Amino acid sequence: MKFGLFLELQLPRPWSRDAELNLVSEALEQVELADRLGIDHAWAVEHHFLEEYSHCSASDVFLAAAAARTCRIRIGFGIRQAIAKYSHPSRTAEATAMLDLVSRGRVDLGFGEGATRLELGAFEIPAKQKRAWSLEAAEQIANMMVMEPYPGFQGESFSMPCRNVVPKPYQKPHPPMWMACTNRETIRVAASLGVGALAFSFMDPEEAAQWSSIYYDTIRSEACVPIGHAVNANIAMVSAFSLHADRQEAIRRTQENFEFFGYAMSALVTKDNVPGRTNLWENYQKSLTLGPEPPQGGIESPRDAPAPRKSAAGIGTPEEFRHHVRNLEACGVDQIIFMQQAGRARHEHICESLQLFADEVLGEFQGRAAEREARKAEELAPYYEAALRRKRFMQPLRDDEIPVVRASVKTVNPGSGFVDKVDR
Repeated sequence: MKFGLFLELQLPRPWSRDAELNLVSEALEQVELADRLGIDHAWAVEHHFLEEYSHCSASDVFLAAAAARTCRIRIGFGIRQAIAKYSHPSRTAEATAMLDLVSRGRVDLGFGEGATRLELGAFEIPAKQKRAWSLEAAEQIANMMVMEPYPGFQGESFSMPCRNVVPKPYQKPHPPMWMACTNRETIRVAASLGVGALAFSFMDPEEAAQWSSIYYDTIRSEACVPIGHAVNANIAMVSAFSLHADRQEAIRRTQENFEFFGYAMSALVTKDNVPGRTNLWENYQKSLTLGPEPPQGGIESPRDAPAPRKSAAGIGTPEEFRHHVRNLEACGVDQIIFMQQAGRARHEHICESLQLFADEVLGEFQGRAAEREARKAEELAPYYEAALRRKRFMQPLRDDEIPVVRASVKTVNPGSGFVDKVDR
């Protein structure tokens, strides 16, 4: 079992002058702490125009800063918006390779397509075509990171001529690729493409077991045809995260913020939004159903006491979290990604939870991780080889097929007498 941080960079209104500065600085401190504690991954999202929900629109910049501050933790795009209208695939290939060099080979590339009208509409991406366009771009991004030169491409969502895309990543053939998944169908798609599944849904062990079964059954089947030049068979799932020796204190610190995450995610899709004006946090507070006020004069008997607030799995004591991880591990989940920063979660509470996790939970799973991974690699190796044999790789150009990019030539403009450069 591996563990990761999920960096959404949520920032509920109202915003002070230094709110975004503090948010980014504290998130980088959390990644540094996770690196020291032995946590395996740090995943940063890419979202655009999703006020309060995510202020992480330039994750490549954030991850470069994280890479420079750390030594061993893997640095992940969780995810990069792959569609060409967000960012040309060559730019994604370049940014991924450069980050892989900066981090000395610690990058993971998750890709996705976006879901909200705020994002899709701004970049003029038709909702019905976003999946096909994302997969088209992801396959060519992998080709660009491997081929010298990249032969060029004419597709539905973008085209480009033959060029050698540099730099190349440190990891060969390229960094592990992952895909954002939100339901069973996308889990199946990810496995059919030979990429890791970043399951951005919160589920119980029974559902997690079904997702894992679908994923690994597909990896082992003839339906698996890699989109990249290697197979990355892993399934990661997000989990709520807040630890404290006192269960109720863990709930008090985090449950409301975790629920805001779910509210905001839904509201950005199902409700009208006015850019610069909609207040998600305020609307969320209005949506809460408040319980009865405690009796005046204090609680006279146990019957008068408010019932302890229920919490999401992952919020509670270290022992409860250990049980939660064991359940998901038994279901075939390879990585748990902590939803540690949501709503108005306080930085010091996040750091305390991470430290408590490292002190009381992490060691059990680190101790058997290497053996588990070796056993899995040996068992799946024949399926990886078979999958790569099924792939139709883009064919490299022979030297005599590589087009010459003609130089500019100098001509004299008869009207001005100046020397102009024009392309032949």
